[in-house]
Amino acid sequence: MSDYLSKLKEIVKEDQRYDLEAYLFVNQALEFLLGKLGKKRHVSGQELLEGIREYALQEYGPLSKNVLEYWGIYSCEDFGEIVFNMVGKKLMGKTERDSKKDFRHGYNFEEAFERPFRRQDSGEK
Repeated sequence: MSDYLSKLKEIVKEDQRYDLEAYLFVNQALEFLLGKLGKKRHVSGQELLEGIREYALQEYGPLSKNVLEYWGIYSCEDFGEIVFNMVGKKLMGKTERDSKKDFRHGYNFEEAFERPFRRQDSGEK
């Protein structure tokens, strides 16, 4: 088993709020975002949240919110918890300015993950 996966399993054992898949997803979303940016660089919490939103919509479409909730993720603050759990095991880096607070007030899950798939109300009955 890879050292990376071993560390993720340690995290899940220590903090059982989130499924292992949630951690793998956040890492994949980061890679997706860095690919879009075209270079490896530090990203802010807000940038990561937007990358996570885009990646979830691309991968899971209208089921995005359900998948995230299945993994224990109900808000942007949950992404902050996941990121900082990974930082604690040196699986992600951070700067002195980064904090869990960066993930507060990111977006409403219903608006971010369900609204893009709702039909526009044409006003007709």
